Amino acid sequence: MNTENFTEKKISLRGIDLLDFYGPQDRNIKLLENLLDAKLFARGNEILFKGEAKQVETAERVISEIIRIISQKGSINLENIETIIRLSDWENNKLPQPAESEQVILYTKKSMIKPRTDGQIKYWKSANKNDIVCAIGPAGTGKTFLAVAIAVAKLRDKVVDRIILCRPAVEAGESLGFLPGDFKEKIDPYLRPLYDALYDMVPLDKLKRQLDSSIIEIVPLAYMRGRTLNNCFVILDEAQNTTPLQMKMFLTRLGANSQAIITGDVTQVDLPTKQESGLIHIQKILKNIDGIGFVSLTDRDVVRHPLVREIIKAYEKYELEK
Repeated sequence: MNTENFTEKKISLRGIDLLDFYGPQDRNIKLLENLLDAKLFARGNEILFKGEAKQVETAERVISEIIRIISQKGSINLENIETIIRLSDWENNKLPQPAESEQVILYTKKSMIKPRTDGQIKYWKSANKNDIVCAIGPAGTGKTFLAVAIAVAKLRDKVVDRIILCRPAVEAGESLGFLPGDFKEKIDPYLRPLYDALYDMVPLDKLKRQLDSSIIEIVPLAYMRGRTLNNCFVILDEAQNTTPLQMKMFLTRLGANSQAIITGDVTQVDLPTKQESGLIHIQKILKNIDGIGFVSLTDRDVVRHPLVREIIKAYEKYELEK
């Protein structure tokens, strides 16, 4: 081996079962070392590989693809690994660039979840840096979806023990008392977007177990009062519909080793006209505190149907011309 070109690289194994990656008796690692002619070392949730620069570059791309397949299928076999290495045609880019894999927040069975716009990248970076992040922007910018993806990834990596997702139950013109059903049936429609995001990211049987055991909780904001949340990832969605007192109550629930993401659209406040939004209020008083990040998303970050962006622009123009 030419020691002048010798290098090493670490890559995170977050979000996957380490046994699936290494294989029984580490047979996957042994095959990789043999076929790639590079040394691989386990370092907790990371893998370190050493070799000549070109070997390490090849190993990085191959391992990134193996992680993607394990995350989608739940397992990988020796034949899969051999196929991946045979497809290592870097000139034709048949495998994803490592940089792409490093930006992935979460792999699901259907796809990978990653920030897709400049605003979403800033959002994700802020969530990696700060214990509290406020993501403010219009519908369709991925505020809630990315927050849930980040939370699920943290739970998978055992960074936190639980996820708690909550929303203020603003009645928006309908009295809960006149709706049919018990309290859960009345409140579930307000929480449905949080369930929908989870269904896209967690297998149904696993999600049911996590909900039944309260590893994942989805609750109205009022249920947060009096609690101290340790080792949790907490999401407050639709935060524009909190009062300043409700927002203070939420923020002071955080305990040791906990993180929070607060999402909302300040143009969609459903509170009574004279009531100030808690989301607007905290921008005035918390913006200069280290560990709290504020991210503004715009119509440029809309990732729904292309017409959603045009609809948002039209409404903004209308409000300015009124």
